[in-house]
Amino acid sequence: MRLATWNVNSLRVRLDRVLTWLQAAEIDVLAMQETKVGDATFPVMAFHEAGYEVVHHGLDQWNGVAIASRVGVEDPRAGFDGMPSWGDPPRAEARALGALCGGVRVWSLYVPNGRALDDPHYEYKLAWLDALATSGRGWLNAEPGAKIALCGDFNIAPTDDDVWDTGFFADKTHTSPREREAFAAVEAAGYIDLVRPHAPGPGVYTYWDYQQLRFPRKEGMRIDFVLGSPAAATAVSAARIEREQRKGKAPSDHAPVVVDFEDLPS
Repeated sequence: MRLATWNVNSLRVRLDRVLTWLQAAEIDVLAMQETKVGDATFPVMAFHEAGYEVVHHGLDQWNGVAIASRVGVEDPRAGFDGMPSWGDPPRAEARALGALCGGVRVWSLYVPNGRALDDPHYEYKLAWLDALATSGRGWLNAEPGAKIALCGDFNIAPTDDDVWDTGFFADKTHTSPREREAFAAVEAAGYIDLVRPHAPGPGVYTYWDYQQLRFPRKEGMRIDFVLGSPAAATAVSAARIEREQRKGKAPSDHAPVVVDFEDLPS
């Protein structure tokens, strides 16, 4: 099974590009983030015509997560236990969607940005990650052999190798000690970075800002990940970042991240 995650940064803008890449790269399951559409306007038929079942969780023109699969979609779940709310009035945002695909419980996750170190959204981000770690630990405690993949835009660069300039981010989100501790807590709950062994840093990124020529200058961040349970990790045969997808006409500011599984344990 070939699994990918991609923050598409508006599916309405990039639908043709996503569908073309899905088939060219022979992707079996794609977790998408930042679809920026509500459920009523999600392009379900376009994915069906391409041979994919699809589930989506979107409330409005913000956030939005989806999973497209040609190996089945079972038991879809929007959100996870304890996921905090945001807004006025507070509500659970469309940031998490899970489904069973080809024997793997795939989660498409769009972790809150945090905005600034002194912004309430930063505390919301930390609470969101804490809830993810707690739920993730619970899933493995309930079923130690579960094959789980936490896929998505974590909005955290967990090591110095994951940013182009640590000094630039010294007083910003994404690299602060508390965020990195929160990311490490998800790993400590039993999840393994499936991509890092196959695409080590420094200089290997998944995101480049549109402004200030960040991409041609190779000034990026690695903030998109596939974290797998031990049972999923044992089946990984390859992984890569599709940097070329950041090029061309109207690209997302994120590149897809791809993981190949072989001989998934039953």
